[in-house]
Amino acid sequence: MDLRKSTEWFCYILRCDDGTLYTGVTTDPARREREHNNGTAAKYTRTRRPVKIVYCETLRNRSDALRREHQLRHLPRNTKLELTGAADG
Repeated sequence: MDLRKSTEWFCYILRCDDGTLYTGVTTDPARREREHNNGTAAKYTRTRRPVKIVYCETLRNRSDALRREHQLRHLPRNTKLELTGAADG
């Protein structure tokens, strides 16, 4: 019997204040958005605040989330914008 806690993982896309997009993974999207906005998360977002999560997917585990993050990071910008519902940029 596996007694480890089952934790959902999320892959997300942030829109930064300068219009750029940032992709990451977390177990708590709301907390992670706060961390980005407080400047305690990725270096990339520290100078591009405020940021807002514009896309978020739930995945089964960390491995799946990291795999999806890799896929999203390699998509063209216009495809990412279509995912977020902001296809016109």
